[in-house]
Formats: sequence, C-alpha cells, structure tokens
Amino acid sequence: MPVHWYYNPADIYKAFKGGITQFEDAPSFHPSSIMSLHSTSEGGRARSSNSNKKEIVGDVILKGKRQYWKGANQHYHQGMKAGENTLNAHCARVMLRCLSEGYQRDDFLDSYIRLLCASTPAHPDTYAESYHRGFFANLEAGRPAHKCGAVTHDTASIGGFVTIGPLALCCAKRGDALEEIQKLCRDHLMLTHPDDSLAMVCDFYVELLFRLLHRDGKHPTDSAKEILEDIASRSMGLSLPKLVAKKKSNIEVVGHQYSPACYISGAWPSILYFAYRYAEDGRKALIANTNVGGDNVHRGFVLGTIIGLITETPISALYSKLCDEKELTAEISNALKP
Repeated sequence: MPVHWYYNPADIYKAFKGGITQFEDAPSFHPSSIMSLHSTSEGGRARSSNSNKKEIVGDVILKGKRQYWKGANQHYHQGMKAGENTLNAHCARVMLRCLSEGYQRDDFLDSYIRLLCASTPAHPDTYAESYHRGFFANLEAGRPAHKCGAVTHDTASIGGFVTIGPLALCCAKRGDALEEIQKLCRDHLMLTHPDDSLAMVCDFYVELLFRLLHRDGKHPTDSAKEILEDIASRSMGLSLPKLVAKKKSNIEVVGHQYSPACYISGAWPSILYFAYRYAEDGRKALIANTNVGGDNVHRGFVLGTIIGLITETPISALYSKLCDEKELTAEISNALKP
C-alpha cells in the first residue's frame, strides 16, 4: 500500500531504505502520482467536457475526501496507517460477510453500496479505482445496481479479481463443481468489470485456486508448481520454468517484460511469475511483488491468495500486524462455516 503506483522502483528504495520489508504508513508525498488526472465524476481519466457531471468522489463515495484528488504528488492512500485495509480489501470483506449467509448477488451489491456510500467512512482509504467511480456514476444515472458495471480503458484490470478469491474458495470448500464456480464467478465479475477478456482469465484464476485447494483430492499427483506451469501455459502461452531459468531480476520481468500496471495482460503473468519463483516462501513472494511497484496492491491480493494455498501455512508475522486481525479472523471463520 505505501508504494502503490510507484512506477520507478528506485523511488521505493529512496523512500524506504532497503525497500518495503514490513507494513508501513502511507507517505504524504507520492513521486509519480496522477491522482489529479483521474475523473471524480466517472471512471477513467478526467475530461473537460464532463465538467458539469455530478461529482461521485466526495459526494457519493469517499465523502469528505475529494481534496486528496487535487494537486500534484498526492498519495493514493493518504493518511492510511501500516496494516490497514485498502478499499478493495474492504470489498473482499464485504464478500466474506455475504458468504456467511450464502452468496446472493443483490445482497452483495446492497452491502457494497452501503460500504462506499456511508456518511461516516466505513474504511480508511482515499482512493477508488476506476470501476468504483464508473459503477456509482451509472447508479446515480438511474441504472439498476446489477447493470452498473462501467466500461473504461482499464476495465480489464487485476482489481476485478479481489472479490473473486473469497467467493471461489468458499464455493470450492463446500464441494461445488469447478464449472459451477467458474460461472458464478464470471457472473459476479460482470457486476463491476464487464469485460470478456478479463472473464476468460478469471476462469483460469478460479481453476488455479480450485486445483491448489484440492491437491489431495481431484488432482493428487500435481505439485503446486506443475499446476502453475499448466495454468500459465494455457492462459498466456507462458513457460514459467524458462522464464525463471533466465535469472532476470524482478524489475526486468515486472517492469520491462510485463507492465507493472493494472491491466490484466501484464498483471496476470506477473502474479504467476512471483508465485512460481517464490513458491517455497510466501513472504518473499509478497515482498518482491511490493517492491516492483505499479499496481502491487491488487496483484498482491491475488498473489497472496495463491501463495497461501501453495504454502498451506499463514504468514503469521504479517497477519498478526493487520489492524483488523480479529475482525478478519471472525469474517473468514464465519464465511467457511457449512
């Protein structure tokens, strides 16, 4: 979170000696922020022709926080403290709470809307991805909630998978078939990220989680690395063994070979690379992902979901320092109840 959207990794090491190695507060200064270029009335970039549109940021969502979207070098997560959850993580927590009663589309949407529109902020973040702004612009225009997903230049982005992980894993845990879970997750994805190319990758993501979870069942002979190799090959035509064998630095892979931005075309292979290279050490995987910058927050959420299944052990030293550890533990436990 503190180095989210840093596009020059050198700036990370300049701000944090040795790079990020633990949870940190968000600095007030962001060296490569383009917050002021984002639209506050819809998804995507700001356009002068839309100057008369209703302000979504500040009036509908992120109430009282529009000032953080003006001026140069504003941090995306202004004022957030080490170990706090970003907005998309809070959306995943909305999903967990809905799963405790059994997933229903409209229940999720109602809870999502309440989270973002609360008069007293229900989360500490100052940043909302394009899809949030587009969704609420459509909602304010009178569309029904289940048809408010907006299409912008960055709809096919990794942030769309943040609520997919909890949904897919809880369904898999209770014994649902892979094909059923993939359809449910596709339908859920389309509520906020209506993009067919992203949905195709979502199918592979769900399959990856399903197979990692059931390694002792349906796919008993597959190792975690073999599963990653298969998914990478079929989803991206990517050979993970060959990529890792080149012994490139992480910045050469995620920054040069693949874009560190939010777009799924670069984010998905980057996640698979980190999961494969650091399959034996989940903490190293997450730290490495953080220190290449870009959209490391949402890549990190998906990577953490995958690496947790691979290592089969929690990273307690990090988890115990989350500000909402007790609440999260209860939400996870309730979601997994039969």
